[in-house]
Amino acid sequence: MTSTATGRPPVHPPTDDLPWRPGPLGRLGVWVTEHARLTMVVWLLIIAGLGAFAPQVEHNLSGAGWQADGSESVAARELAQESFGGNASSAIQVVVHSTEGPVTEGAGAEILAEATALLEEDSRIAQIVQPVPGATLSEDGTTAILLAGADADPNDMVRAANDLKGPLADMSRDGVEVNPTGASLLWSDFNEANLDAMLKSEMVSWPVTLAILVLAFGALVAAGLPLILTLAGLVASAGSLVLINELVPVSIWAMNFAMMFALALGIDYALFLVVRFRAARMGHHETAREAVAETMDTAGKAVLLSGATVLISLSAVMLVPSPSFRSMAGGIMLSVVFVLAATLTLLPLVLFKLDYKINKLSLPWVHTGEHRSPRFAAWGERLWKRPVVWGLASLVVLLALAAPIFGLKTAMPSIKVLPEEASARVGYDQVQDAFGDGAPGTLTIVMNASDADAATAVLNADEGIAGAMPPMPASDGTDSVMIQAVPTVDPSDPQLGETVDRLRADLPDSALVGGAPVENLDLKTQLDDSTPIVIGVILALGFLLLLFALQAPLIALLGTLASLLSTAAAFGVARLVFQEGIGADLLGFESQGFLDAWAPVFFFAMIFAIAMDYTVFLLASAKEHWEHSGDAKEAMVGSLAHSGRVIFAAGAVMVAVFFTFALSGPLPPKEMGIVLGVAVLLDAFLVRLVLLPVMLRLTGAAAWYSPAWLTRILPSVRFSHD
Repeated sequence: MTSTATGRPPVHPPTDDLPWRPGPLGRLGVWVTEHARLTMVVWLLIIAGLGAFAPQVEHNLSGAGWQADGSESVAARELAQESFGGNASSAIQVVVHSTEGPVTEGAGAEILAEATALLEEDSRIAQIVQPVPGATLSEDGTTAILLAGADADPNDMVRAANDLKGPLADMSRDGVEVNPTGASLLWSDFNEANLDAMLKSEMVSWPVTLAILVLAFGALVAAGLPLILTLAGLVASAGSLVLINELVPVSIWAMNFAMMFALALGIDYALFLVVRFRAARMGHHETAREAVAETMDTAGKAVLLSGATVLISLSAVMLVPSPSFRSMAGGIMLSVVFVLAATLTLLPLVLFKLDYKINKLSLPWVHTGEHRSPRFAAWGERLWKRPVVWGLASLVVLLALAAPIFGLKTAMPSIKVLPEEASARVGYDQVQDAFGDGAPGTLTIVMNASDADAATAVLNADEGIAGAMPPMPASDGTDSVMIQAVPTVDPSDPQLGETVDRLRADLPDSALVGGAPVENLDLKTQLDDSTPIVIGVILALGFLLLLFALQAPLIALLGTLASLLSTAAAFGVARLVFQEGIGADLLGFESQGFLDAWAPVFFFAMIFAIAMDYTVFLLASAKEHWEHSGDAKEAMVGSLAHSGRVIFAAGAVMVAVFFTFALSGPLPPKEMGIVLGVAVLLDAFLVRLVLLPVMLRLTGAAAWYSPAWLTRILPSVRFSHD
């Protein structure tokens, strides 16, 4: 049945009148069209119900969690908080600096008293320690540290820092400057700068994304669908994260990454379905229900498998026993689930209802029913004729960019991730100027009282320790003491790790070495240990999912391994930019001399998820053509002709989204934007549109061979529409 002469869509026949029996996803698509009111009500309730909590996401989500659960440093922090008045790594240090004489006299003394009174009013603050000469009062008397102990977990201490830093800074006057600092302030200032940067990037990326989508879809109405679906998924996931945070702490980074990832993947999925629907409806002149069923049975199946690949890749990050990593991965996975659900239920209904209206405000040169792109078909023919030349060229580029990865260094973020004007950074610099390079990274060593003398002797003899305070007895009456030791080097200096290793080897067995810099070192060690395991699990699960989808071990293996090339190349570029500082002035950041330690494991999972996203789109289309024709050339050329334009457009959108995050804000979002942007750029345009088709060309029919025993084990998965 075709459209009438007036251009109006025909009456939609019931499901039973379809000329074929749809598959499970096809039946789902038809079901939502037949139960339109129920589907819309359910989605409105989800969006409205969860959306009511979404505005609380910035305030409710946690700001800390960057720790290695079960590590010695976390145990030391917990003991310090329980038994030593909250004198832990999460304590707030209020730095008061005078340029007009001794800080303990005149205006300085008044400010110290005002700050003490303000801190005493906050229930999250435990014991308040006044400046002590020789320890927290500088020799020249111009800089003092007021220590506000932590009486809450690290996440609540970041919230305390959010609430207190403004009033404390406002006390500055008469040549006396107040700058709170410490680990809690660092995360507070960083999260604030990071959120501001993310919002600015989103403001830039949305109009750029819409412009690319208009060019890709050729119509404004069609281009707006992915953004609307993505927004629905984001609202629902934001509200869900707020509710989950009531049960377990969720990092604010979970929402930051979810915003970016949901936008990129939502557009990918919608693009794939809309193109297929328009081809079936306007190109093949099927009825709207038939077009929905065909779209869901083909493109919908690829989207579902792609979403499963993304979820599997990110789930491997859960193997890292750190709250921040687990909540970030969980937040992204939640957003992907909502976007996937909207794509497979809400989008088919919207397409069905809009029907021909989807082409409203279309560009004059656009052929709305075109599914097979002549340009990408011609590109496929070119690759078929000269596969070795094109394959080697792309391989050389990828390997050249990947080569610098062998000199890549990683470490936990330094104070340089903060803007120079941030309170935590200003206070940090003032502490260093007044008390020495290692003063901002003071170590806390907790031990049995009987081991105090032996521990003091070890600390005084260690070349990496500038000085150690006298043992402090526990305030709760337990048989424990704490010694605070100041290292000789900056907390981000690699030598500090060597000092901590020596101390842990030489100190008495009861001693626990902690402090903010040691927590970073323990987390880095944990990440170094976890990264190979996570990468191995991601690769294994990715291969198994491709094997399940394609029923062909050779191309499943090649598709998995190809994803490693763009990942390696992206990290090679990351080393040149962030470790060597190439382009630092252009991008507006100060090189730390290394890449943040959390980047390899987390970015690998994200890059691999995106890479496999494109792999599924291309190879699902190739398998569909192979099932129809049994011809290797038609499988390769046909897959490019039918999915190349979608991959190209989706890749352009993702690159635009990711690169906008490199334009503003602190260093970690820049790392994320550059690494992911370069990875997608290389993966979409070199690996998926050149190298993987070349692999299909060179392997020929062998790419789709499956031994009989494997065929019997695997369930049948078909992408062709009969």
